[in-house]
Amino acid sequence: MNESSNRLVNPKTQTEDGLDQSLRPKSLSDLIGQERVKENLRILIEAALQRKEALDHVLFYGPPGLGKTTLAHVLANEMGVNIKITSGPAIERPGDLAAILTNLRAGDILFIDEIHRLGRAIEEVLYPAMEDFALDIVIGKGPSARSIRLKLPRFTVIGATTRLALITAPLRARFGAVYRLDFYDLPAMQAIVERAGRVLGVQVQPEGVQEIALRGRGTPRVALRMLRRVRDFAEVRSDGVVTRQIAHDALDLLEVDALGLDDLDRRVLRAIVEKYQGGPVGLSTIAASISEEPDTIMDVVEPYLLRLGFLDRTPQGRVATQLAYEHLGLPYPKNEQPRLL
Repeated sequence: MNESSNRLVNPKTQTEDGLDQSLRPKSLSDLIGQERVKENLRILIEAALQRKEALDHVLFYGPPGLGKTTLAHVLANEMGVNIKITSGPAIERPGDLAAILTNLRAGDILFIDEIHRLGRAIEEVLYPAMEDFALDIVIGKGPSARSIRLKLPRFTVIGATTRLALITAPLRARFGAVYRLDFYDLPAMQAIVERAGRVLGVQVQPEGVQEIALRGRGTPRVALRMLRRVRDFAEVRSDGVVTRQIAHDALDLLEVDALGLDDLDRRVLRAIVEKYQGGPVGLSTIAASISEEPDTIMDVVEPYLLRLGFLDRTPQGRVATQLAYEHLGLPYPKNEQPRLL
């Protein structure tokens, strides 16, 4: 197998990168959850290997932390090819993308995170590269300018986005396979935490695993981050063994409640309930009232609150539900009509 990863942007330290890589599954059989997506990918991989072709272009979308980057690495490992990693904001000029594309070899995977943030000029370069495996280059300026076409080896683009609607239709149409990643159920979250505990060499009792999984928001990235902090707490305040009580105390110290809501989640809910009488209220108004970015609320906070039934999206804005009031321990104003803002 070739070198598994060539990172183009945002390199991590060797320690962090090694830890992240050790926690990532290396194959589809090691991957926990996302059964429907895994079965589709298994067929896609086997068909490409039988035909001895590069994998078709793949687009993953869904809330952050569900494994889009991990799946890209898994596909590279399963195909036995290199993966080169970049992101939409990092590619500032068409020449940046051209330099990346001309360094790809046959079968290589180019993983573009936050692909919805590619500029329009960058997309124009990417279209023929994905469809015709060719790179159009303009030489010269003015009347003497001419265009030449360079052939590229057949490669695979894997895109990841949290905002599918922001990807232009021409770009979306060039992906042969589009998969949505959903939140993980509790058994899958428990299995992920248990496996990570073994990899990290942490002794985690089953009750401790369950406590972390319950508060993990159905998101592996969140649960793994919690596990690391609970491990620190267990080593400093106890004997290093993660029990239910240790996990409970550590996560309470981190201000993560029994349903996995953190301080930001509760600030969003309290802003809607206390400042705006439950809504409807616009996203930008909520963001300004708690000094957060609207994109952070939309991409990180809202998907989980919507899943819990704590929040409703209406044409007029966001509305807190009765479940949100109950979770915050506040009386639900049954006789009041939500006011428009």
